[in-house]
Amino acid sequence: MNRSQEDAATAAEGMKSGGDASGGAGAPPSDGVMPGPPVGFTYSEADELKRRGVLRMKAFATGMLLVVALVYALATWAKSSGAGAWAGYVAAAAEAGMVGALADWFAVTALFRRPLGLPIPHTAIIPTKKDQLGQSLGEFVGENFLSGDVVRRRLRAVGIGSRLATWLAAPEHADRVTAELATALRGALRVLRDSDVQAVVGEAVTRRADAQEVAPGVGRMLERVVADGGHHKVVDLVCGRAHDWLVTHGDSVMQAVTGGAPGWTPRFVDRKVGERVYKELLRFVTEMRDMPDHPARGAVDRFLADFAGDLQNDPDTRARVERLKSEVLGRSEVQDLIASAWSSVRAMVVAAAEDERSELRLRARAAILSLGARMTSDERLRAKVDGWLEDAAVHVVTTYRDEITSLITETVAGWDAEQTSRKIEAHIGRDLQFIRINGTVVGALAGLLIYSASRLLGA
Repeated sequence: MNRSQEDAATAAEGMKSGGDASGGAGAPPSDGVMPGPPVGFTYSEADELKRRGVLRMKAFATGMLLVVALVYALATWAKSSGAGAWAGYVAAAAEAGMVGALADWFAVTALFRRPLGLPIPHTAIIPTKKDQLGQSLGEFVGENFLSGDVVRRRLRAVGIGSRLATWLAAPEHADRVTAELATALRGALRVLRDSDVQAVVGEAVTRRADAQEVAPGVGRMLERVVADGGHHKVVDLVCGRAHDWLVTHGDSVMQAVTGGAPGWTPRFVDRKVGERVYKELLRFVTEMRDMPDHPARGAVDRFLADFAGDLQNDPDTRARVERLKSEVLGRSEVQDLIASAWSSVRAMVVAAAEDERSELRLRARAAILSLGARMTSDERLRAKVDGWLEDAAVHVVTTYRDEITSLITETVAGWDAEQTSRKIEAHIGRDLQFIRINGTVVGALAGLLIYSASRLLGA
């Protein structure tokens, strides 16, 4: 009793001085951090309040012991003075109450310290067996809480899929999820360094292009375009632009023709030849523009069809395309273009994530609401979600069970034995004092019953 009061006084004094309430030796450093117990295990003011409650219950239980001891002394004196038979009954009840109180005091005290400081075996169980208790606790948690069957059964009973469906179907929850996803996306994009991502994107694009031959794919695409007549619009566009250019730049064409004529030909002949060439060229382009079945258009069709076949089947053509691809990819302009694409994409995504009315966030919100509605009405989808969550939880538990249990064991092993005992006693000591009180009462009743039975049988 005196030792407990001294411990409480020491702890209270530590709380007043701003130090560790556990009564550890030494003044706390200026930063208020006490050495010794690991972070996360401290003797707080709330623990001190609970400890004071324990002290009050200790005083009450000890008071009952003193009361029954006083009753026993008075009853024994009364019995020896010839007070009557009742004194024997009272003395027997008080004697048994003392025995019960002392026995339970010993049992409760032995959990946390050695009774009366005596080195009695199997006492001070918590301080001396702390590491073994931590290991047993870790094994108990691993076997009874972290097994795959227990986790799967518990999750199935909770019905996460149904709850998640109801939660996601609410518009305010969809808004919250969308906002959180947008925040996470912005954070991730801002954390990534542009140079690193650009290097990865450039390398990925280049490696993918080098690993795959492009000529057969281009040939098949061109073959389908020609078969569908998709190139006709391109031919129409080229012919139309060529016709317009010839109409606008007729003098340039005639000057080019006359400028390339021999010097011995007369000038008027050169002009006649230039005019003739210009007119024939303009007529050819005009007919090609206006006549869908013009022979030149057919020649273009045949050329493209043959080229598509060569891209797929001719080794020389395919080799030339691959060399051209390597030359194009190797140019610094192309690499800069690939690298700069990330900056544009990142800026666009960040802007869309910040804008609550952006198409990205609106579509994400609609997708979340749609998922919630589907899960609410589709039992099979809910079952799939439950299965995925159960499998994920079981995988985590079975894979990291040893790490989790070792965390418990190592954490308990790192606690200071005296502080551990004080903290546990602060939390459960008040209930343990009821054991002493009950022991006093039950012991007295048992003693009274035994003495009464003895007198009755003796009579």
